[in-house]
Amino acid sequence: MGLALWIINGVLAAAFLMAGSMKALRPKSALAAAGMAWVEGFSAGSVKLIGIAEVLGAIGLIVPRLADIAPVLTPIAAVGLLVLMIGAVAVHVKRQEPFAPALALAVLTAASAALGFIVVL
Repeated sequence: MGLALWIINGVLAAAFLMAGSMKALRPKSALAAAGMAWVEGFSAGSVKLIGIAEVLGAIGLIVPRLADIAPVLTPIAAVGLLVLMIGAVAVHVKRQEPFAPALALAVLTAASAALGFIVVL
């Protein structure tokens, strides 16, 4: 079960690290031009905050278990990312945009959280 958790968390960490760093580092106008129309409904600060939360979540999926320091933080990070992805699905549904990628990430983060709590406890 630990191997499955590492695989899921590795995939999720890579996805959230890339997506989050893009949101945190690129200006809102560049994100909108790149096809992220949802940023129109948020302030530039909110978009950056979402990006920072995704980057921190990605780090939280890997570092606590890797360092074996407070490994319970790994499933807690997954729960935080799950909350973000539920919000992303809601935003995309409300804007009538494709929501499948956000839903897939939500399902994977739910699996990560469940596996993480099983492995830790």
